[in-house]
Parts: sequence; structure tokens; C-alpha cells
Amino acid sequence: MQKPSPLGFGLGLRPIYYPDILEQKPPVDWFEIISENFMVPGGRPLSLLDAIRTDYPIVMHGVSMSIGSTAPLDHDYLSALKALAERVEPAWISDHLCWTGVHGANLHDLLPMPYTEEALDHVVARIARVQDFLGRRIAIENVSSYVTFASSEMDEWTFVQEVAERADCWLLLDVNNIFVSAFNHDFDATAFLHAIKPDRVVQLHLAGHSDYGTHKIDTHDEPICAKVWALYEEACRCFGSASTLIERDDNFPPFAELVAELDHARDIARKPHTAVEAVA
Repeated sequence: MQKPSPLGFGLGLRPIYYPDILEQKPPVDWFEIISENFMVPGGRPLSLLDAIRTDYPIVMHGVSMSIGSTAPLDHDYLSALKALAERVEPAWISDHLCWTGVHGANLHDLLPMPYTEEALDHVVARIARVQDFLGRRIAIENVSSYVTFASSEMDEWTFVQEVAERADCWLLLDVNNIFVSAFNHDFDATAFLHAIKPDRVVQLHLAGHSDYGTHKIDTHDEPICAKVWALYEEACRCFGSASTLIERDDNFPPFAELVAELDHARDIARKPHTAVEAVA
């Protein structure tokens, strides 16, 4: 099993920053797109993406696959996703370990899974069908969560690792999501990192969140906080040179501020790190 080559340090591609990217050719190693924003037959979004991808590698990141839903897989959606991949030639495609709706209704949220053997079997089978259809492995991302299921039979990190192994897929670990969920559910965020095998991890996400005192919400509208940076340093010990991306989806700062955050991620990743052996 050969992992994709590391891409370095990237940013989520957002329309507000198109002029900065096209005019300045900034020192960003790669960009991640929201797949659904470009799953159209033509128009300005695709033409701008074509211009940007001549200079930068692209990763496709989806929010609507609903891999954990009990509804049938949406083959129209998967066909459009495959067509976009053939055009964009991404380094990889990712989506979330969650469900977003059922019975034809899209709730436009990333809803957590119950961590049960039944759910594990279900999502593994669906990932296998998606990978067969796309003709490639996909990467699955852990989501932030605000509720837990009484029926869960294992820890989230055990569930995530088992999904990756049984489905033979990659993992996109969102460090901020781990931090948010660890606070909300009172678990040790480093235990999550140490339980994941490095050979499955192709990407790390970093982002800001909103702190409401009793709980935290993954909002992608704030700078990355010191505790998430510290957890990222631990992730670098665990996963080495996994491609790192910063997400920002609201309250957009000047582009230079995001590039400065990206430089900080580079500085952390380049520190000498003692590798941590993942739990088998």
C-alpha cells in the first residue's frame, strides 16, 4: 500500500482569495477545494480552478457524500464527483465519516456516527463501493461532535482506525476536530492521535473554533488557538510529513495572515520530533 506523496502545506481554496492567488502566486504548496462547489458543467468557478491548478496541486474535499447514512448511495452525486476528478486530477479525494441526511433530506450538517460494530460494517461496505466506483482510494475525515450515542461500543479513535483498516482507505485527521470533541466529551486528545496508525494518514486539517465555555464548536472562523497548535505538534510526532492544510470559512482575514499561519505550521512541522509508535 503506497501512500500519496506529501504535498507540504496548503490552504482551503475560497473565492474571496482568488485575486490574491492569481495575482501574487503565493508560497502555498497546494490548495484543497470543496468538491460540491465545482460539480457543475462549466462556468467561471471551473475556469478559475483550471487557472489555479496550473500552478498548484489540488485535493478534492467533499461535504455531501453522507457515507454513514442508511439511505442508498447517491450515484448521480458520485458520477459528478468522478467527472470532476477526471478534470481536476486531484492528489486524492476526501469526505467525512458522518451522515448528512436520510430519506432524501439533506440536513447540511456533519452528523456523528454511533461507534458500533453494526455501524462499522455498514460504513466499511459503503466506502468500498465508493472506492470501486471512483477507481481510487478515498480519505475519510473525523468530524467534531456535540452529542454521543448511548449505543456506542468503542471509542471514536478505535472506530476511525477500524474503518481505515477494513475499508482499506486513507485518513484525513482533523486536529481541531479532535481537540473540539475531546473538550466536549472529556477524553484525552493525544490518546486519539496515538491510536491511529501513521500508514493510513495522508492529511491533517487545522482550523479555528468558537469557545462557549461549556462547549466548543468547529466554526472555521477564528485563528488557530495555542492548544490546537500544541496538539498539531504532537500530531507531527505521530505522523511525520503528512500534508497539512488550514481551513478558513468565515470571518476571513487578509490573505497574508493565513499565509503567516501556514508558515507557523511549517515551523512546527520542521522541528525535530521523536516519532511516537502508534497503538496496534
